[in-house]
Amino acid sequence: VVPNTKNYWQSSMCPVNVHWHLGTEHYSVGEYDENGSGPNGNVGVPYRRTLAEGEVQDGFRCHHYDPDDEAYTRPYEWKHCIGMEVGETYEVHWPHSGAGACGTTYQYQTPFYDGVFCNLDMETLQTLAPQDIANAVGVQGQIFTIVNDDTYYYPDLIRGWIVDEEMGMGQDIAMYTGSTTGESRSNEICSSYSPITWQVDRKCHKISASSFDKLCYDMKMQRDDMSDDLYAHGSRELVTPEYVANNQQTRRLTEKHEHDHSHGHSHVRGHQHHQWF
Repeated sequence: VVPNTKNYWQSSMCPVNVHWHLGTEHYSVGEYDENGSGPNGNVGVPYRRTLAEGEVQDGFRCHHYDPDDEAYTRPYEWKHCIGMEVGETYEVHWPHSGAGACGTTYQYQTPFYDGVFCNLDMETLQTLAPQDIANAVGVQGQIFTIVNDDTYYYPDLIRGWIVDEEMGMGQDIAMYTGSTTGESRSNEICSSYSPITWQVDRKCHKISASSFDKLCYDMKMQRDDMSDDLYAHGSRELVTPEYVANNQQTRRLTEKHEHDHSHGHSHVRGHQHHQWF
């Protein structure tokens, strides 16, 4: 089985959900790893730890955080997202599917697998080979540190990851086949949803808190109830080497734009007042 190396839209897939994890589930040396930092510290390798009641498993942090810069420390008045924090690192996932309710009012659904399998009945699912699934189901992953600075505002996160050549976003992509994630999965408890394609941005990027709050607002506007994805989920522990896929591939984008965001993810420079509340 090999990953789908195309842009997902080229395989008739659409985003069917968006959610994010506290810290990162993936690992990129010098970008998001055990040497990063944030307002709540970081984790080591391996990072599975005993959790207190009510805690979620967190992941790795990026290297942007600066406690002496108010862009990373000045609180933001969240109106739509729940439990988010300026200065923290979050890994955002956009599950895509060729069997989603693409182009309808039910395109985005929570939980994500409702969206992934929306138009796929069990009889058809049982006829699919592993490669068929990897070709038709994929996840985009992009990692952000939240800043209270609207210089880093992007208005349309619900539609997929950001591709911005000038800012180096969505340019250096790792691709492989894997499974679904989350803190309920580990190196002992596997996911039954596999193999799916993963395409993950190797770089960590700054993004404004207002961008995330706009995303949560857009999620609230969907026909399906996405309230269970308005907060950060726990992170899966780092996969041990013996379980890592041996089919990784790389795509370094040279095009000025990719379909996902060529229609409106230009980088907003300067502070603006956003009229979407």
